[in-house]
Amino acid sequence: MNSFVYDIPVKVYFGPDQLGHLGEELKKYGNRVLLTYGGGSIKKIGLYDKVVAEIKKAGLELFELSGIEPNPRITSVNKGAEICKKENIDVLLAVGGGSTIDATKFIGAGAFYEGDAWDLVTGKAPITKCLPIVTILTLAATGSEMDAGGVISNLDTNEKLGNGHPTMLPKVSFLDPTNTYSVSAYQTACGAADIMSHIIEVYFNMNKDLYMLDTVAEGLMKTVIKYTPIAIKEPDNYEARANLMWASSWAINGFIDGGKKQAWSCHPMEHELSAFYDITHGLGLAILTPRWMEYTLDETTVSKFYQFGCNVFDIDKSMEPMAVAKKSIEMLSDFFFKTLGLKSTLTEIGIDDSNFEIMAKKACKGSIIQGFKPLKQEDILNIYKMCL
Repeated sequence: MNSFVYDIPVKVYFGPDQLGHLGEELKKYGNRVLLTYGGGSIKKIGLYDKVVAEIKKAGLELFELSGIEPNPRITSVNKGAEICKKENIDVLLAVGGGSTIDATKFIGAGAFYEGDAWDLVTGKAPITKCLPIVTILTLAATGSEMDAGGVISNLDTNEKLGNGHPTMLPKVSFLDPTNTYSVSAYQTACGAADIMSHIIEVYFNMNKDLYMLDTVAEGLMKTVIKYTPIAIKEPDNYEARANLMWASSWAINGFIDGGKKQAWSCHPMEHELSAFYDITHGLGLAILTPRWMEYTLDETTVSKFYQFGCNVFDIDKSMEPMAVAKKSIEMLSDFFFKTLGLKSTLTEIGIDDSNFEIMAKKACKGSIIQGFKPLKQEDILNIYKMCL
């Protein structure tokens, strides 16, 4: 097992009626606040008015950037960074899902950079510092409220790339499950697929690590499988929404990584789908993941699939390991496509193979993804074709 360091200093206010602490937390970092949000859903559910009231009550000066896209664009990041520079912003308040929070992280970093913030996303220029960030989460999916990374899209170049820096970690996150009651069945399902993928990218690993961490990962996956259908059927079920929200944060805050070291596989493949076709990230992951599993299953990896099938889906342990492995992939597919009702193929969402070659090359950066099983360009191309 590899050694590791775990350090996630994010203060979390979890549950309803915690917003009264917002003003005091923002005030720790200054008086000039930039509020960032998306298409206006926070106004429909009344959250915007509550947030503004708390900011005014604390005597803080408020500035706003709205319209951050579901796959956040670099144009929005640059716009926000310019506001920060012009208005001498002290602290950023991101209210929304992962897209808003991701964009806000790069806005905070871009406030200290004189060029195009895309340079910070690509690594052309180093991220050196970031304005303090406070988040109010409205969608359980990306876990961006409790990690130091983000993913940004550039429509001009058909690129969707991720980067991060310790200074981009939120200082405080407000997680109120009632703010997710209005999330649609579709977005709830896509969020669940995103959470599952974050866990799967780490869990499917042949490195020996702490037994405890695998059991935590399995518990998180079982939580998503149990509570997502309930949240879809009963949108205002607090227990379901609370479990999904907390599982989302812990799926990607680094805890279950432990000493495991490997590149993620499905995320870089999906980022190319989103970059070219602007699809919902969770949907792309749902379509890709079972096919990636089928492609990587063999005699050298079957033991991990057996563990997954027995401990997550309660498949009979007395069955032959390869049979359990195949059954586990089938049950995950059924969860995504039958239970949650997500589209199961790229063809169904209007995507053909016309860009697969360039997508596969970009996904592995022209070389190889050193993941659960190493994937060359040809392997990625084959997985894309399995998704048609």
